[in-house]
Amino acid sequence: MIQVMQLGAVSPVKAVQAKPLEQSTPAELTQSFGQYLQNAINSVNTQEQAVSKLNDQYLVGNVDVTKVMIASQQAELTLQLTTEVRNKIIDAYQEIMRMQI
Repeated sequence: MIQVMQLGAVSPVKAVQAKPLEQSTPAELTQSFGQYLQNAINSVNTQEQAVSKLNDQYLVGNVDVTKVMIASQQAELTLQLTTEVRNKIIDAYQEIMRMQI
């Protein structure tokens, strides 16, 4: 796992504690995965808001441009990762739907 520098109120995605697969029910697995996705989306939103605040502070002259650029790049990478995960989930769903019973 790559650790990124935190700026402002940005917090990393928190890991969801889950039971081993053999002890988990399908409903619990779905709920854990859903919580993980919700945490990831919330993290992207939080990073975007932090970039917006840093950008406003830069325009006023309170923040160095390097901090704004780093935060912007982190938010962009997080958004790209989230988009790729979404694409893989959609691909997996479509593959499952193509399976013959």
